[in-house]
Amino acid sequence: MARSYHQVCPIAQTLDLIGERWTLLMVRELAFGRTKFSEFQEGLPGIPARVLSDRLKKLEQHGFVDRTVYSQHPLRAEYRLTPKGESLKPVLDALVRWGYEHCLSAEEREALLREVPAHVLPSLP
Repeated sequence: MARSYHQVCPIAQTLDLIGERWTLLMVRELAFGRTKFSEFQEGLPGIPARVLSDRLKKLEQHGFVDRTVYSQHPLRAEYRLTPKGESLKPVLDALVRWGYEHCLSAEEREALLREVPAHVLPSLP
């Protein structure tokens, strides 16, 4: 069971919803247009399948994603951000900008700009 900060604070309550390991990276993958379980696994190397499944369920329960089953045998589903999930994109953009400026070396910044399509990144300095 996820831990809670049990605080009447918008930051703490937001982290209660999306602050677990992998969750924001999953939202990033959804924002990139990935919709299938296998695509999430590809974009998030090292994520355990059970954690991915649990986080998707939690995101769905809290209204960040919609799940649509497209095959019953075997069971397959697609996931898409809801308007509530879409509203996290500016938060992700702010984290990208902050991390770009404060966490990446000059070489890493150059590599990022070469490797990631411009439409995926917010405008960077």
